[in-house]
Amino acid sequence: MLDKIVILDFGSQYTQLIARRIREINVYCEIYPFNHFPAPDNKVKGIILSGSPYSVCDTDAPSPDLSSVKSSIPLLGVCYGAQYLVHKSGGVVSPSGSREYGRANLVRIDSEDPLFKDIKPGTQVWMSHGDTIMRVPDNYYITGSTSDVTAAAFKIKDENTWGIQFHPEVYHTTDGSQILENFVVGICGCNRNWTPDSFVESSVENLRSQLGNDKVILGLSGGVDSTVAASLLNKAVGKNLTCIFVDNGLLRKNEFAKVMESYAGLGFNVVGVDASDRFLDELEGVNDPEEKRKIIGRVFVEVFDQEAHKVKDVKWLAQGTIYPDVIESVSVNGPSATIKSHHNVGALPEKMNLRVVEPLRLLFKDEVRRVGENLGLPDTILKRHPFPGPGLAIRLLGKMTREQLGILKDADEIFIEGLRKHGLYDSVWQAGVILLPVQSVGVMGDERTYENAVVLRAVVSTDGMTADWARLPHDFLGAISNEIINKVKGINRVVYDISSKPPSTIEWE
Repeated sequence: MLDKIVILDFGSQYTQLIARRIREINVYCEIYPFNHFPAPDNKVKGIILSGSPYSVCDTDAPSPDLSSVKSSIPLLGVCYGAQYLVHKSGGVVSPSGSREYGRANLVRIDSEDPLFKDIKPGTQVWMSHGDTIMRVPDNYYITGSTSDVTAAAFKIKDENTWGIQFHPEVYHTTDGSQILENFVVGICGCNRNWTPDSFVESSVENLRSQLGNDKVILGLSGGVDSTVAASLLNKAVGKNLTCIFVDNGLLRKNEFAKVMESYAGLGFNVVGVDASDRFLDELEGVNDPEEKRKIIGRVFVEVFDQEAHKVKDVKWLAQGTIYPDVIESVSVNGPSATIKSHHNVGALPEKMNLRVVEPLRLLFKDEVRRVGENLGLPDTILKRHPFPGPGLAIRLLGKMTREQLGILKDADEIFIEGLRKHGLYDSVWQAGVILLPVQSVGVMGDERTYENAVVLRAVVSTDGMTADWARLPHDFLGAISNEIINKVKGINRVVYDISSKPPSTIEWE
């Protein structure tokens, strides 16, 4: 039986990071909105209350009913979660004199407390809160303090409930993973059996049980998620899986042929469909990015539906939905169980009257890659950068034309192949070129030019939820700029995007 930790989400930007850290300890966990969590069963070994942008003093602050779990199951409140426990039990939480944000050190630790096993006084923690605990209730005792925060950590007497006002999940809390391990393994008694091996074994078994002898179709994109999903399904149902890879004309230069070649050795039943002219005819002259998305989604449904009907007696549509997709579709302001729509799925399940199967819906992106490694997929697929569903359509800003698309593809190929040639590709999460609807003056030889400007975009990230611009070597950027301007007719200016997410997004549209 797989042990489980439940994380109640109060809207913190760090909630997913808590889950990721626990998964790294090889303990399974799930995230639920604070007001929509399931009744605990014998699989749930502990509950973590996340941080929040709210103050417990706000009239509309999240206020879950914990009566069914408090005292009966180990519970850890983090930041807002800790303050909520104090506030609901009659303690005092008030705005601090100044926002407590940044690095701090636990100058006092109760070394007898199991939460702080193997943690030494002076360890660095990360604070991020505007309120602070001024007084704990009588049945609480303080187990950790910083020089500025007396109640940095506490435990409720005669109850398996703890609270900490710092964030153990962030990198800046140096012993944060140990603290989480102390809770989920030491206190909750979870078995560390959440591994790629165990996931593959249980998933294949569950898929065989769920699908039986039914036929399944899956839309491949060439990316990691759909390929790993296809590999799991292929292992489970074999020839009953048909994969459809549609070339919408918006892939990278020669990408369709390269991806089809990479799939050839994996034993998948893959149908390649070149529908590029159909997509590009519909997109010609379209300027608005949302209209581009709608056209691409609609045409994809039409093409996919046409190809899928050539496969008789299909019962299931497989999707490469991963856990961040599931989490993002569930609001912390109200219960929801709707998976967000995907560009490459659209209305297909309803249109084709198919049931949906999502083999990866429990995994984070890095876990998908580890499962792919376990399944023996090559690095050429597993290390492939994420690529937007609408493809280069949303990297070609302004009016869509075949000529402009050709310019973008040529520039993009030089950048991506340059990253590979210089050993930089694997250190970047995602990269690409954006063609701007802007022309600028230049000089080539003795002639003035008035041509396009492009942006190089490269970011580092773990899962795409947040991202920082990649510090690529200046010499490399200079060489790529020269190569693009010299080889791609129609471009005379190259710039580099140094915006992070947030506040910017990775893509421009």
